[in-house]
Amino acid sequence: MSDEFRLGWAEWVSLSSLGLPAIKAKIDTGARTSALHAVAIEPFGSASNPQVRFIMHPDPDDPHIEVVCSARVIGRRSVVSSNGESESRYVIETPITIGDLSWPIEITLTNRDNMGYRMLLGRSAIDELSHINPSESFLQPELSYDVYKKRRKKNPTRRPLRIGILTHEPGNYSNRKMIEAAEVRGHVIECIETGRCYMAINEHSPAVHYDGQALPRYDAIIPRIGTRMTFYGMAVVRQFEMMGTYCLNSAAAIGASRDKLLAHQMLAQHKLGMPNTAFAMSSRDTDGIIDLAGGSPVVVKLLSSTQGKGVVLAETRKAASALVEAFRGLRAHFLVQEFVKEASGTDIRLLVVDGKVVGSIQRTAQAGEFRSNLHQGGKAEKIKTTTEERRTAIKAAKILGLNVAGVDMLRSNSGPKILEVNSSPGLQGIETATGKDIAGAIIQSIEANVRSVIRSK
Repeated sequence: MSDEFRLGWAEWVSLSSLGLPAIKAKIDTGARTSALHAVAIEPFGSASNPQVRFIMHPDPDDPHIEVVCSARVIGRRSVVSSNGESESRYVIETPITIGDLSWPIEITLTNRDNMGYRMLLGRSAIDELSHINPSESFLQPELSYDVYKKRRKKNPTRRPLRIGILTHEPGNYSNRKMIEAAEVRGHVIECIETGRCYMAINEHSPAVHYDGQALPRYDAIIPRIGTRMTFYGMAVVRQFEMMGTYCLNSAAAIGASRDKLLAHQMLAQHKLGMPNTAFAMSSRDTDGIIDLAGGSPVVVKLLSSTQGKGVVLAETRKAASALVEAFRGLRAHFLVQEFVKEASGTDIRLLVVDGKVVGSIQRTAQAGEFRSNLHQGGKAEKIKTTTEERRTAIKAAKILGLNVAGVDMLRSNSGPKILEVNSSPGLQGIETATGKDIAGAIIQSIEANVRSVIRSK
């Protein structure tokens, strides 16, 4: 380091890789080890990839500012404090910046709530600095705690995250790919089976329990909730939201997308194109319902249909009337929709992540079938979409509040018509057809949106 570099007994420092752009540190050459204030210290990860997550209060005068930090653990160290007490601490390594210089240092984590400075810089971190003046302070440029009060749209810090996938099929393709994508980027990720969760709902310490134990704090949750688990799954997602965990799709957004009637009403309110649709349960005006959808042929679908199940094409008015009568006899909620002939058994899916279309495919129904869902034997191929189609998909996801969405639409003579917006789109078909790393894009979205700086209440 430069001989001109001078330090006083206290300086402003930055630990940017931990999301701490400004901290006042006391420099103590009498102490060998550097220390950083940390509470709620929680190890996670595997033996081959040990990590630690902790909360830091950078401003001693404002304990409501909390920064969630995480880093790889490089060891444990027994440290004897000034009062003679020994403490075993986690040791991490991180770059430090003072003035114009940056270099890596080792830091131990400990609770410094009763100390005037949130960080102690020991001699092992500054051995190469020959100009330390114990009678002066803040010789390097001044920083400010105001940086923690500015609202950022995106998280500027990449740190190891603890991520949970809320699912009932831990081993399926989508989950495996997201686990691979997260681990490649240094995160720890695990599947949580939705049905095995139960919740402690209270004002002070809401928690999600799993197989007899409270789940640890997660930085992010990826909801992959099956349709049969929608009600309970949404309750679990809401519980994580109460705990301050970032959820890729919120419970409210999942609920809006799963309620086909509500989704259609919300999209129609914003003037997005959809097939003409009628909704009914017990009305006896069968002809009127069919006419609202534009007359036969029509598609009749249960409100709870998914993956093409519970969706039937009625090619004649007589067949349509019989279907409507049958659903009415079951006292089931159902939609009657216009059949868009020019689509010719094909639809397109645009996968939206964080307000951008990251992949598009055309799905074609197998011979003798009008449903193009891949679960019904449809085939997928990569396609080029129009600006109008991309804008429609992005707007639909935004209206429903979804950060990740599969938007299914038909190409009609009057423009794109939305069929459905899926809050848990499968990745296998679209990744295989496009060759794109959709799972990686989802993990990058989580990195950008997980908040590190929190103002506690």
